[in-house]
Amino acid sequence: MSELFHPTADVQSHQIGENTRVWQYAIVLAGAKIGRDCNICSGVFVEKEVRIGDRVTVKSGVQVWDGTILEDDVFIGPNATLTNDRFPPSENWPQHLEGIRVERGATVGANATILPGTIIGQNALVGAGAVVTRDVPPKAIVVGNPAKIVGYTDTPRHVEPALTMNQESVAPGVKNVRWIDLKGISNIRGETTVAELEQDLPFEVKRIFWVYDVPNDRVRGEHVHRELQEVLVCVQGSVAVIADDGETREEYLLDNPSRGLYLPPRVWQTRYKYSADAVLLVLASHPYDPDDYIRDYEAFLSMVNPD
Repeated sequence: MSELFHPTADVQSHQIGENTRVWQYAIVLAGAKIGRDCNICSGVFVEKEVRIGDRVTVKSGVQVWDGTILEDDVFIGPNATLTNDRFPPSENWPQHLEGIRVERGATVGANATILPGTIIGQNALVGAGAVVTRDVPPKAIVVGNPAKIVGYTDTPRHVEPALTMNQESVAPGVKNVRWIDLKGISNIRGETTVAELEQDLPFEVKRIFWVYDVPNDRVRGEHVHRELQEVLVCVQGSVAVIADDGETREEYLLDNPSRGLYLPPRVWQTRYKYSADAVLLVLASHPYDPDDYIRDYEAFLSMVNPD
């Protein structure tokens, strides 16, 4: 193992996996656990109560403090700052430190700052220089100060086809998600959209609500329904919706008040990029039932891919 540690590195831990390299002037304290095939670059400091998974890269100039967990296949860019105490004193250290968890496959860009207690979700991407003040959902791309979601990894944007009146378009790849073209009436007095509830929609509507005044940096949804079906219509402004069936993800832009997006049960949904004037109308097949929601992405994946 010693041949994988540079002579100038100070490696005090004996809990380091096979083929992990520790480069010049890096310090790894006793008690730290590092998996196999990792790359701990020059000038990195790893404190004693740190857990690092397999195939993790920590680039130069990073300090990994007590309580931090870096899961498998994580990349931490140069000079990223991972903190563990919101109000650090000069003495009388706190009994409990808020470690950061960076989940499997996530990337933290150069010079990003992550506040204590934050979770960076699976396969998420934190842009260079971002200041992350709250949890980042799985696959989200965040940038800026404070960091805001600007997109999602591995999520192509669905290009809406040209449709004729009352024609439906099935979204390629995402199971049973489709556009529903509603009846539009246009004349000199203005525009009208009509939905015949028992004819134009694929279910009987049991609940109607609308969402508005959502700040552009906020994300809503982030859940899946066990049985409930929905049609989303952005009657004013625009909203982006991510649909995810556990195998395929796509992003849809709702910006046409005469077109709805049908979301069946067992499809994870995320809504973001609300325009300042956005009003999102939701037509639902069931009354509200909190037990119908799954809000944990891993639990959703277990439901749709039980094997």
